Amino acid sequence: MHSSLKHLAVAGVVLATLTACGGSSNSNGFFPFLPPPAAPATPETPGSIDVKLIAFNDLHGNLEPPKMSITAPAKGGGTVSVPAGGAAYLASAVASLKAKNENNAVVSAGDMIGASPLVSALFLDESTIEAVNAMKIDFNAVGNHEFDKGQTELLRMKNGGCAKNTALEPCRVNKAFPGANFGFLSANTVKTDGNTLFPATGMKSFTKGGATVKVAFIGMTLKGTPNIVTPAGVAGLSFKDEADTANALIPQLKAQGADAIVVVIHEGGITGVGYNDKSCAGLSGDILPILDKLDTAVDVVISGHTHRSYVCDYGKINPAKPFLLTSAGQYGTLLTDINLSIDTRTRKVTAKAADNVIVQGEAYTSGATTVALTDQYPSFGKNQEVASLISQYLAIAGPLVQRVVGSLTTTATRTLTPSRESVLGNLIADAQLEATSPAGKGAAQIAFMNPGGVRADLAPAADQSVTYGQIFAVQPFGNSLVVKTLTGAQINAVLEQQFNSGSNTTAAPKVLLPSRGLTYAYNLSAPAGSRISALALNGTAIDPAAFYRVTMNSFLATGGDNFTVFNQGTNTLGGDQDVDALEAYIKAHSPLVPPATDRITVLP
Repeated sequence: MHSSLKHLAVAGVVLATLTACGGSSNSNGFFPFLPPPAAPATPETPGSIDVKLIAFNDLHGNLEPPKMSITAPAKGGGTVSVPAGGAAYLASAVASLKAKNENNAVVSAGDMIGASPLVSALFLDESTIEAVNAMKIDFNAVGNHEFDKGQTELLRMKNGGCAKNTALEPCRVNKAFPGANFGFLSANTVKTDGNTLFPATGMKSFTKGGATVKVAFIGMTLKGTPNIVTPAGVAGLSFKDEADTANALIPQLKAQGADAIVVVIHEGGITGVGYNDKSCAGLSGDILPILDKLDTAVDVVISGHTHRSYVCDYGKINPAKPFLLTSAGQYGTLLTDINLSIDTRTRKVTAKAADNVIVQGEAYTSGATTVALTDQYPSFGKNQEVASLISQYLAIAGPLVQRVVGSLTTTATRTLTPSRESVLGNLIADAQLEATSPAGKGAAQIAFMNPGGVRADLAPAADQSVTYGQIFAVQPFGNSLVVKTLTGAQINAVLEQQFNSGSNTTAAPKVLLPSRGLTYAYNLSAPAGSRISALALNGTAIDPAAFYRVTMNSFLATGGDNFTVFNQGTNTLGGDQDVDALEAYIKAHSPLVPPATDRITVLP
């Protein structure tokens, strides 16, 4: 066959096939040219992907609205008080922010549990874990208060189950407590075998079009944790330097494809400006030296611990460290809405901004003050799943919460006087002394209470009644009483540690609240080791060589708050729960007149 005919024949096969598939010929029998089918279009890679981070910190088991407000700018000038908080409203606020960008992650910067109100603390904070489970968050960087009941109980919070690790019964409501459905992170909490107690990091991928970016989260607990929790609860753990830990992890995170790095840390600062002021004015605190050491590969630092709210471009303070620094205050009253733009070609964050959002839920009345809802800021409805869960726990706690334990003639506050005493701290010390003074209970002569363990004022109702729920709010830690024998010299040394031990300094002293009968003076300008004077018990000078029976809670008994001299005590005897001792004391002395604050004298 002639070659041209052969070509036509081949063409005829192709065209016949096309005709059979629906092609057509023109009138002269020739088929028009039909181009080959187009290849599938390649999805266009976007130039950047926007990622939303939603953050909170220091929830402390505040499931019910905490009767707090945020002072916010008013539209017509001045300010307006906005009622804030409540886990059911927090859940709705989280969902509202999530709905604005499907590429999101929700993180907590620690102290989610611990030092909680009764509806959480009475149930070992299981109720809080379940409420946050419903919020579908991603990670919680473990704070110091997560260790309040020890590392074994903290592991139960994560992993679930009903093992009994404390004096309280677990699983009283949910007989199959599931643990957290979100990650616990703590890169700098290291066990004796060199492994971390919880994972150091988490990673989340975000996709748009044909591109994907990854955001890495480094979670950290403040390194000072052993000084502010019960030492027995962190035995065998070491808390490494936060900046060194983060910097060492960055190369491996980059190798795993991290395009943005977020440090979520339970440590923070203080500013002198409003909750959403971006000026960084007056920023101070323990977060600063950490920021100044951090690798500039970090993009955002989400902080906590100080219960303050701020949004700060740290580059305004240290141009070499242009981190976005945020904190959402406390108790679920705020959420931080953080927005990142990540370039898909350079794999870098090209823009970042944040706002603190008020979690406005419901009006409240506290004492003589009523704070109403305002239409100047968004309100959030109740998440019904979380609200139902809280109601379930409240129903079981209710009878105990409302039970009257006695009466008080006036409010006992935790407000510190110039000598750094407080009426309520002194009252608690008196209660603990009375609980342990019988011979069979320890024969105590002196009791000390740490100020950080007093968590709420004790205000009687109009009929002077005080309820169990109130005293539980004052002392929510579940500490037990411990009696030890100390020499007079050791008691003096303990008091010297108020001003010169770890984080206890003359600038930030932790002054122990003494029981009735113990008096002394201190002089902050005197040399370390000689600041205490006129130490006496019932008017008689404390003898340095004599032995005294001294009561403290289990937190102090193992050296908490840097009072390491308590570890030197001998003939240890355990006692009642601290809240039980307070209840018994109020009941026995009702109507109780709160004590004076005249036990400590400050010398000029």
